[in-house]
Amino acid sequence: MSFSPARPGPVARGARLWAEVAAAATLLVLLQPALHLGQGTTVRFTAGPSAHTGTDPWQLPYDALRSTLRMFAALAASTVFTLCYARAAARSRRLERILIPALDILQSVPVLGFLTVAVTGFTALFPGSALGLECASVFAIFTSQAWNMTFGFYQSLLSLPPELDELSRSFGFSRWMRFWRVELPHGAIGLVWNGMMSFGGGWFFLVASEAITVGGTGRALPGVGSYAGAAVADGDLGRMGWAALTMAALVTGVNFLFWRPLTAWAEKFKYEQAEASEVHRSWVLDLLRRTGLSRLPGRALAPAGRALARAGRVFGRDDRPLAVDRGRRRAGDLLFTLVTGGLLLWALTGLGRYVYRQGGPGVFTEPLLLGLVTLGRVLLVVAVATVVWVPVGVRIGFSPRLTRIAQPLVQLAASFPANFLFPLAVWLFLRTGLSLNLGGILLMALGAQWYILFNTIAGAMAVPTDLRQAMDSLGVRGLLRWRRLIVPAILPAYVTGGITASGGAWNASIVAEVVSFGGTTLTASGLGAYIAEATARGDLARLIAGVAVMSLYVVVLNRLLWRRLYQLAERRYAL
Repeated sequence: MSFSPARPGPVARGARLWAEVAAAATLLVLLQPALHLGQGTTVRFTAGPSAHTGTDPWQLPYDALRSTLRMFAALAASTVFTLCYARAAARSRRLERILIPALDILQSVPVLGFLTVAVTGFTALFPGSALGLECASVFAIFTSQAWNMTFGFYQSLLSLPPELDELSRSFGFSRWMRFWRVELPHGAIGLVWNGMMSFGGGWFFLVASEAITVGGTGRALPGVGSYAGAAVADGDLGRMGWAALTMAALVTGVNFLFWRPLTAWAEKFKYEQAEASEVHRSWVLDLLRRTGLSRLPGRALAPAGRALARAGRVFGRDDRPLAVDRGRRRAGDLLFTLVTGGLLLWALTGLGRYVYRQGGPGVFTEPLLLGLVTLGRVLLVVAVATVVWVPVGVRIGFSPRLTRIAQPLVQLAASFPANFLFPLAVWLFLRTGLSLNLGGILLMALGAQWYILFNTIAGAMAVPTDLRQAMDSLGVRGLLRWRRLIVPAILPAYVTGGITASGGAWNASIVAEVVSFGGTTLTASGLGAYIAEATARGDLARLIAGVAVMSLYVVVLNRLLWRRLYQLAERRYAL
C-alpha cells in the first residue's frame, strides 16, 4: 500500500497562484530600476571644489535607489569577507595572532581615512568614469559594515558547542562540509542580526561615503547621502526634511522586504531541544514559501553546490589531532613570528620615515593628547549604552511578538545618519549654550549604542528555549535569573557588541566633533575633529598620525578589556 500526498484544493491552488503572480510582479518591478541604475555608473565624471549632485526633491527616488544598490553591494562583499576572515582567524592559532589585532586596527580606522586612499586609487583605475567613484563609495560602506559582522561570526565559531564539534568529527565531515553544515548554521542568527546592524551603520556613514572633500576637491555621487550633504551645506531645512523622509522610507522598506524575512528564516538554526511557543513570522517569507519561486534558487544552485562540495575535499577531513608535538609547534611559532614581525617592522619603518620627513616626530604629540579626550567620550558612551540597552535587548530577544514591533523601530533609529540631526543639534547647542565637547557625546552615541542593542538581541534570541523553560519551572526570577542564565548566555554576544560599539564610537567621533549647518560650524576638542580637519586639508602626514593614534588607543583598549572578556566568554559561557 502506498500513500500519495493530497492535492491542493481550489482555494489552496488559487492562493498559491496569487502568491506566485505577486512575487513575479515584484521581481519584474525591481529589475527595471536595477538595470537603469547600472547604466548610471558608467557616465563621465568631473570634480570641482564643491561638487555635489543638487537638491531637487524630484531626483530623490532615483538617488534612493542608487544608495540602496551601493548598500547591498557592500553587504555582499562584507558577507564574503566575514566568512573567509573569521573562519581563518578562528581555526588557525597563528593566523589569529595577526588577523584579530589587524581587525582591531581596521575597525578603528575612520571611514574618511579609507576614503582618502580609496577615492585616489579607484579614480586612477577608472579615469574619468563614475565607476571609480562608485567602487570607492561601495568600499567605504564596506568598511562601515564588515568589521562588526566579522567579530560576531568569529565569536560564534569560538563558542561552538562541544557536541556539535564531536558530531562533525564522528561523521567524518570534510572541513568544507563542517563549515557549511555545522559552523555557519550555528552562527546564522548572530550573523543575520550583526548584518542588520552593519547595514544600519552603512546608512549612518552614507553622507561621508557619497560626498567627500579631499584636498579642496569635492566629489559626489547621486544618492540620499550626497543629497543630504548638499542640503546641509546650503542650510536648507526643507530639503533636509525630504531627505529624512526618504531615508525613513528606505530603512522601513528594506527592513520589511529583506531583514524581517531573513530574521524569521534564521530561526530554523536555533540550537535547542524544545520548540518555542512563539516564533518570528514574516508576511514576505510566508508569501515566498507558498510559491515555487523560493525553491528555484536552491534547485538552480544545487549542481554548483555538489561540485563545490567535491572540490572542498582538498581541504581535508575534520579529524585534526587534539595533541601535537610541542617542539614542532614552538619551532613553527618562532618562524611565523620572525617572518610576520619582520614584515611589520619593515612597513612601520617606511611609514615612520614618511611622517618624519613631513612633520617630524612631534606630529604625534597633539593627536595623543586629543585622543585621551575622545577616549573619555568613548568609554562614557559604551558604559551608558550597556546600562540602558542590555535589559531592553534581552526583553526584545526573549519575546518574538515584541521583536516584530521593535525591530523596524530599532532599525530605523540605528540607521538614521547623525548628519540629518545637525540642524537640530546646532540649534539646540546654540540655544542652550551647551558646548559640543559635551553635546558631541550624544551624537557619538547615535553611531555606537546600537551595536550593543543588536548583539544583545541576537544573544537573547539564541538562548535555547529549554533552558528558559527550566528556569521558569524552577521559579528562578530577578537577579538570580540574570546571574545564572541571562548574563552567561548573552556574554559572548555582548562582548562582540561592546568591542564594535567602541570602534563605532571612535568612528562616529569624526562626524560628532565637527558639526556644520549652513554657515555655522561647531568644533569640539578631540581626535575625531583632528582627523576631519586633516582630511579636509589633504594633510596626509597629520591624517596618518591621527589614524595611527586612534588605532593605538583602540588596540590597547581591546587588549586590556574586551579580549579578556572574550576569553572569559569562550572558556566559561559557551552554550
